[in-house]
Amino acid sequence: MNVSTDPRIMKQLLLSQWMTGANSLETSQTSGIDGNQSGDLFQILLSQMMDTSPSADGLPSMAGVMPEPTVTSPSSLPALAGNGQLIPDVGTSSAYDGLISAAASKYGLDPALIKGVMQTESSFDARSLSPSGAKGLMQLMDDTARGLGVTDSFDPAQNIDGGSRFLSYLLRKYNGQVSSALAAYNAGPGTVDRLGLTTDEQIRARLGELPGETQQYIGRVLEAAHRWSSQG
Repeated sequence: MNVSTDPRIMKQLLLSQWMTGANSLETSQTSGIDGNQSGDLFQILLSQMMDTSPSADGLPSMAGVMPEPTVTSPSSLPALAGNGQLIPDVGTSSAYDGLISAAASKYGLDPALIKGVMQTESSFDARSLSPSGAKGLMQLMDDTARGLGVTDSFDPAQNIDGGSRFLSYLLRKYNGQVSSALAAYNAGPGTVDRLGLTTDEQIRARLGELPGETQQYIGRVLEAAHRWSSQG
């Protein structure tokens, strides 16, 4: 992935553009893969990107779309930025570390970025349900979940695998541009594409054109990911 790693740019972005007026990290109950996104994503995943033949792990395959994972190291994140039988208290992640590590390795992601998304989406509450119907740790809408082969969005193993798979797809779609991928995760790829925002530089320059929730969402995920990376 060609992920932008210039810490000066990301620090300026977080401090001067995104984090101004932002509250401390909290779950946005309407954030995540919501109604604005599910139709776009369902068509993208099923019609354009996903082979419908089952893979060895029972999920739809991404043959020809998902190359062999290249794990992004913590240093590649912006500077400021199994089966889950036991559900931990909200705000904890330790019970999911094994699932997160497995998904990170499988899809070429940094575990800290996955944790950043999970913390922002649900505060690590596997039972989380938003008013728009997004479910679980990474807040999957039903159509999105079906497109990713997830049959139970409240099952941590399925939710983390599906959400990570989608995040990896978005990073590849936007050529490793983390901010663009996160904008699409929250507002929907259709929204981002209609605005023509394909790079992090464009996201920074035209941040105000995105929904207000998405503007804060990007910064919150990046900040949480940086904190998790520091702890690792």
